[in-house]
Amino acid sequence: MTAGAFEAATGDGPAPGAGDASGARRAAEVRVAFEGLMQIRRLTNTEAGDPEAVPAAWETNQVVRSVALALEAAGYAPSAVDAGGARTATGYRVGAGERAGTARVEWLGPPGGGAAQEEHEALTGCATELGRLGWTALLYRGPRRRRFLEVEPPAGGEHHR
Repeated sequence: MTAGAFEAATGDGPAPGAGDASGARRAAEVRVAFEGLMQIRRLTNTEAGDPEAVPAAWETNQVVRSVALALEAAGYAPSAVDAGGARTATGYRVGAGERAGTARVEWLGPPGGGAAQEEHEALTGCATELGRLGWTALLYRGPRRRRFLEVEPPAGGEHHR
């Protein structure tokens, strides 16, 4: 990562804005990045009825980053890990999905932190937000009965409501 370059929080790094006590700087960075994404949509989705409701080609080529930005911009907190890889915060974690061009969203947190009890409601909210932005987000139950979302661009590259 380039010093000063914005990276969407995927939930696999330190808590975003950890060096910024108020979090105001991070919130401003997320807001600017998300507005940039919406501008890309407006400029490239010219044939869509609502250009902001359809993922742009840039997003579909970077699904993990795009989904993470959408969730962070919507106010969902990312999970976080310390230098040793131990979870330190409860929130979303976005990683590559099993199929190319997809992402997997989980709701994770420190052991005993209650993430498992929160995951259904939290992931349902994440799916609603992602759907509003044109992504297809399906809720599944995986190993140990933990839920996760599989997120992909809409079928045929078009948004259907």
